[in-house]
Amino acid sequence: MTGQNATSQDTQTQESQAVQSDRPERELYLDAAASDAVPASVIEAMTPFLTEGYGNPSSVHASGKTAARALDAARASFATDLGAHAGDVIFTSGGTEADNLAVKGIALAQIRLEQETRAAAATASTPASASPHSPHSPAHRILISAVEHPAVAQSAQWLHDFFDFEVVRIPVDAQAHIDLDALSREARRGATLACIMMANNEVGTIEPVSRAVRICHDATVPVHVDAVQAAGTIPVDFRGLDADTLAVSGHKFGAPKGLGALLTRSRVVIEPIVSGGGQERGLRSGTPNVAGAIALAVALHEACAGMEERDAHLAASRDALIKAICEAVPGATLTGDPVNRLPGHASFTFPNVNGEALLVDLDARGIEVSSGSACAIGRHEAPGTLLAMGLSETEAKSALRFSFREPLHHTDIRRIAQALRASMTALHAM
Repeated sequence: MTGQNATSQDTQTQESQAVQSDRPERELYLDAAASDAVPASVIEAMTPFLTEGYGNPSSVHASGKTAARALDAARASFATDLGAHAGDVIFTSGGTEADNLAVKGIALAQIRLEQETRAAAATASTPASASPHSPHSPAHRILISAVEHPAVAQSAQWLHDFFDFEVVRIPVDAQAHIDLDALSREARRGATLACIMMANNEVGTIEPVSRAVRICHDATVPVHVDAVQAAGTIPVDFRGLDADTLAVSGHKFGAPKGLGALLTRSRVVIEPIVSGGGQERGLRSGTPNVAGAIALAVALHEACAGMEERDAHLAASRDALIKAICEAVPGATLTGDPVNRLPGHASFTFPNVNGEALLVDLDARGIEVSSGSACAIGRHEAPGTLLAMGLSETEAKSALRFSFREPLHHTDIRRIAQALRASMTALHAM
């Protein structure tokens, strides 16, 4: 080899090493609260019902009956893992549809009941003073916590806009816990429905849902629980909780996107918001997604298996990550309840920086996180949860969320902390 060739090869090697050193290490995905991967086992379980057992479960021939049996089995398994009965389960396209069906459906059923009562009263020549409530009476109120997901908050606002319902937002404290005293006061005034999320998607706080349900039921107010962030992550016992309805989304625990369910008790009347063939007990018309139902059931069952042990490891990783970030970035402030929070969820505000800018810089370093709810990306608004907790708009806009469904290795935790410090330095925030 000539000296010139050797020199040329050495130069090429150095240039290659330089390029490689500029590339980020493997990406660290820390946005499981927005969505997560679908395990091979889930894909394997659902595939036969896309390629072989593809019959319509409403059909009476052999293929239809095979699909119907599979759908029934998926419903039963899914219900069992959520402490529900098979008949409680209404399959939907996800948590957003489930929330809409509960909030709008219960309110619209109330309106229908009042219309029927008025019609019966008119037929019987009942005096007008005996007619049901008018808008803004106690029965035409929707109670929601100030930190509800937009699927709930905007459904309530829709009822206000089109049917003149009063929407009452129950405040939260600095850790995003709902104010139970305020909830009790408003529930005693009467309401069509109260909505309380089980775990907050932005800051990870686990809400005192059991106490909230008891408070509302003591005032004869039905309760809808948004358990989208909770199901598959922490134990959910629908019947034990005694909620009236409960929303679940599959892509938070390993099912494909576009799959979810609403759990309902027979004691609550719901007006369907999708009309058609009357599937799903008449509450959600449309040919059932058999493969999707199987994916939901398998993903949830796998998520619930060994949950206690896995959550302990997740919580240990979470706490180690919180410690590392606070040491790496002086002024970083944990948001939400420091103890009673989702096990794989750590959220912060950072000094002197915009969260979106910090997110972009971290992404370039191979660290994928979120600056708030994935359902609000692109709006460039301060996260509503943080504002409701009392943070300023500037503080709220500096927020980042780190969420994961598998424990983090200590080298990953160190890498995250180092990347955060480097990003903050690059953005002249420290």
